[in-house]
Amino acid sequence: MFKSINPATGQEIATYPELSKTEIAQKLDAAMAAFQGWSRTHPAERAQLLSRIADGFEQNKERLAAMATAEMGKTLKSSLAEVEKCVSGFRYYAQHGPEMLAPARTPLNHGTAETHWLPQGAVLAIMPWNFPYWQVVRFLAPTIMAGNVALLKHASLVQGVANLMEETVRAAGAPAGVFQNLAVTSASVADLIADRRIVAVTLTGSEGAGIAVAEQAGRNLKKVVLELGGSDPFIVMPSADLDLAVRQAVTARIQNTGQSCICGKRMIVHTAVYDAFLERFAAAMRAVKAGDPLDPQSDMGPLSSFGQRDTVLQQLAEARKAGAKMLCGGDQPEAPGAYLTAGILTDVPAGSATTREEIFGPIAMMFRATDLDDAIRIANDIPFGLGSSVWTQDAREQARFIADIQAGMTAINQILASVPEAPFGGIKRSGHGRELGPYGLHEFMNLKSVLYTA
Repeated sequence: MFKSINPATGQEIATYPELSKTEIAQKLDAAMAAFQGWSRTHPAERAQLLSRIADGFEQNKERLAAMATAEMGKTLKSSLAEVEKCVSGFRYYAQHGPEMLAPARTPLNHGTAETHWLPQGAVLAIMPWNFPYWQVVRFLAPTIMAGNVALLKHASLVQGVANLMEETVRAAGAPAGVFQNLAVTSASVADLIADRRIVAVTLTGSEGAGIAVAEQAGRNLKKVVLELGGSDPFIVMPSADLDLAVRQAVTARIQNTGQSCICGKRMIVHTAVYDAFLERFAAAMRAVKAGDPLDPQSDMGPLSSFGQRDTVLQQLAEARKAGAKMLCGGDQPEAPGAYLTAGILTDVPAGSATTREEIFGPIAMMFRATDLDDAIRIANDIPFGLGSSVWTQDAREQARFIADIQAGMTAINQILASVPEAPFGGIKRSGHGRELGPYGLHEFMNLKSVLYTA
């Protein structure tokens, strides 16, 4: 049984039954039956379905957003923005997906080679709670466009969101079995990956979960995409617009209450502007209002659960024990709910555990860089390689950061964001494979070569 708990109040919202083994088998059979028909549809028909799903999300955005806010605590305005982003994701693949699937021809010395993108079957997605709609849409829209079918194992605390998503997709006219929510625990994942009816798996989650899923996928020779943790650098150089960089640094740390894998967590600031940046940044972080996510005056809501808040508090305690200083914030307000004030850690010892793990909450870490090379060294001195954000007007510095920062993504003079058009993913222990863009569409397809004699 899954319990949905409102992290702003601690009150139970609803309970959801866990699927039995028989029910899981029935859903897998339904997916296979749906694939037989859906895989043979024309890409234009798939695009029409995606357009109708986009319409459904747009027409019901208030209801969808309210569920996300209730289940995981993000502010209502950010939940609405997330649903609207999903609409753009569905529309992107509806508009551009058919051309991405068009066969390509290459002349040979004695004939022609042609490549075709073909669907393969049922794709299992294991998704987290932090962006409970958008994380799913990043896999769902290209899966439907590809002619595959989708099975979702969503995070236990957002089962209401998962059910609403399935309801919205079905209401748009998706054939039964094309998209199904699997209300199961992590204990069922290994058996699902091993099941012959699953052809591939994608996971967004922790490093530990990624290791477990990759091991199971490898044992069963199945394709896997992993989007794991990150402790992204946010690098500020002397030529940066300092006021803009400070404002965006605050946004990076408090949006979604700091529970975003790609927002800068380690502020690496050139020594020439370090003191000025920190003074303004600290003042802005102290002014952040953590409060009722339904209140439009709240800058951020609670963390997703009391357990998540306690995890961050433990990380802060360990950081201080290692010698780091809590310049401001990191406190529990005297209010019900899983709240935590926005905070800044300074003097984090090099090589400490804190520098090598992700703090999934509204806490920033400060680092002083002596020059460009030192900034790059600090940025790369972690096991992760997801995203990065660099602030400089110097074209030479921009080129160095693009070439030398070990990450799957780099944003120049802006905070990093996932967009439907651009590939999304990381390197090192942040995972492998890509979502979004044409790459996300093609990840779980069969690229078939066809040779003609003329």
